[in-house]
Amino acid sequence: MKFSDSLKKNKDFQNVYNNGVSFANRYLVMYVLKNNTENNRIGISVSKKVGNSVIRHHITRLVRESYIPGIRSMFDSGLDIVVIARVAARHVGYKEIESAVLHLGGLHRIIKKQNI
Repeated sequence: MKFSDSLKKNKDFQNVYNNGVSFANRYLVMYVLKNNTENNRIGISVSKKVGNSVIRHHITRLVRESYIPGIRSMFDSGLDIVVIARVAARHVGYKEIESAVLHLGGLHRIIKKQNI
């Protein structure tokens, strides 16, 4: 299974920060910007304020795992998405992070309508 592309360069992050739209909730901040391609690119940022490297990598994995398997197919395509973890995210588990990602996707209106 190929994971989605990721944002790696500082200039890509800065472009999303400067030109994108952001929404936040208790655990995460999400910036979204159209990238004029068919694929989504995701970048995850966890500050040293959140904790040591073990905690930061754990939160990064939780965000990536919550986005990749199921939620990725629910999001519109052609977006650059930057997710920033807040300090409160260090004390929560997978379900809370997944819920926070879905909540922010709904605020951005980038979740596809589901056929029921």
